[in-house]
Amino acid sequence: MAVVGRKTDRDAVSAKQASLENRAERAATAPADHEGTEQEDAGSEDAGSEDAGSEDYEEIAPTGRDFMLFMAAPSWMISLIVHMICIFLLAMITLPQPERGRTVLTVANPSKEPEAIEKFELNQIVEVPDMTIEPSRVGPTDALTTTTLDVEVPDVSLSTDLDAAPIQIDLTAIAERTAPKNVLTKAIGTTTGTGLAGRGAAMRSEMVQKYGGNAGSEAAVAMALKWIAAHQLPDGGWCFDHTIGPGSRLSPNPGGLREARNGATAMALLPFLGAGQTHLEGEYKEVVAKGLLFLIAQQKASGSLHESGGAMYSHGLASIVLTEAYAMSQDRKLAGPAQAACNFIVYAQDPVGGGWRYGPRTSGDTSVVGWQLMALKSGNMGYLQVPGNVIIGAGRFLDAVQTDGGAKYGYATPGAGPATTAVGLLCRMYMGWKHDHTALTRGIDYLDKSGPSDSNMYYNYYATQVMRHYGGEPWDRWNAKMRDFLVKTQSSDGPARGSWYIGGDHGAERGGRLYCTSMATMVLEVYYRHLPIYGKNVEDDEFPL
Repeated sequence: MAVVGRKTDRDAVSAKQASLENRAERAATAPADHEGTEQEDAGSEDAGSEDAGSEDYEEIAPTGRDFMLFMAAPSWMISLIVHMICIFLLAMITLPQPERGRTVLTVANPSKEPEAIEKFELNQIVEVPDMTIEPSRVGPTDALTTTTLDVEVPDVSLSTDLDAAPIQIDLTAIAERTAPKNVLTKAIGTTTGTGLAGRGAAMRSEMVQKYGGNAGSEAAVAMALKWIAAHQLPDGGWCFDHTIGPGSRLSPNPGGLREARNGATAMALLPFLGAGQTHLEGEYKEVVAKGLLFLIAQQKASGSLHESGGAMYSHGLASIVLTEAYAMSQDRKLAGPAQAACNFIVYAQDPVGGGWRYGPRTSGDTSVVGWQLMALKSGNMGYLQVPGNVIIGAGRFLDAVQTDGGAKYGYATPGAGPATTAVGLLCRMYMGWKHDHTALTRGIDYLDKSGPSDSNMYYNYYATQVMRHYGGEPWDRWNAKMRDFLVKTQSSDGPARGSWYIGGDHGAERGGRLYCTSMATMVLEVYYRHLPIYGKNVEDDEFPL
């Protein structure tokens, strides 16, 4: 059986070899166009040889082996391959991109080069109301007045009639909507309003008589307003160099700050507001309206009115104008610019020392601090939002520059200058010091002994307010000297009629006659410009902390 088996194997091998040799011979002699047919025949013959061994099967049928390997592969590998193929096909498909919208910015005045917006943050600053004013458009429905900016300034007539002074201010309605329940809404006699209410016609005459003004001081104010109005420029603003522009501008002593237009315009407008004039009512309403539009046109997106030459002085002064005009008129068009101006003061405060100086967020000095705090105070009177932490920071700055326990103040370090002391004491009054505060009493004694200056209107401006708020005999002595000095020194004829130039301080040298006239006029308006902080019927009027 073994022999037969081996023979059978040899016969099978011989048959196989013969078959292979026969196929090779046919393939060599077959025509080229029959190659496919011969290969198919060979495949059929080989596929039918079931007696071939496994080694022979692998040699002649490699395609079948690959199929077996594929069938033996795990399912996860097959799934992986299929998904990779699908991902590749999807990546080859290009989808159309939707058309993106475009934001178009429209510039109201293409001929004017846009000003760069200063970098600022509003992380902790109150929200500005949604308010838009377009200075280039003036009409009865969407602007402050019906007067365009390029008209000639009217030739206003002199008026000394106290009863003819413009508007009685009633802030009751807006107070009920927006004011905190425990601050600012006050009853003074029959008049309801804020610390600005004394500017109304119903109270002005009474307050002039009660607090030491007279016919001479009011006549001086009327003459001053006429001089200031005559020097308004066609664009609605003013310049410290009052000799530029059309018309008769022959008054001597012009200032040198031509580039500080915001500061000059603010100083020109403050006496009008102090006399009760607004852009809505009053003899000078068109003058005030054009001035307000000029300032709003200069205000940057950050709320800043900071400028070359005037620096933060300009911003503080312009902020007082916007906040007072808003508080007096209740015109909602002014709410946005006024709140934005306050917001910039909040941003510009020195985050370490709590003060303000020429540039935003730098170490402070008492002079700049005074204007910023007065602006915030005016905003607070007009029910705008003033964060309490800002006032706390300002108090920290005053602590750093005070001497004699707070009775006197220096510039950027502890000191006892007359002007800086007056600024510091006024700030302390508005921030809550009571009438009998020991340091305040000593500070009043110091100013009382110093008396008004015949050469420093900056000192006179702040010290007059301090003495006026304090009242009593110190105020009576101060007022008699200050009032009579200003009435006597006002120019009474020629182009300078109605103005002042009192040289001697730094502001007078740079601001010239416009600066001096503004300061002197506001001093003579002190009887009604702000209600007395320590008045008999006045509630506490300090900042909310």
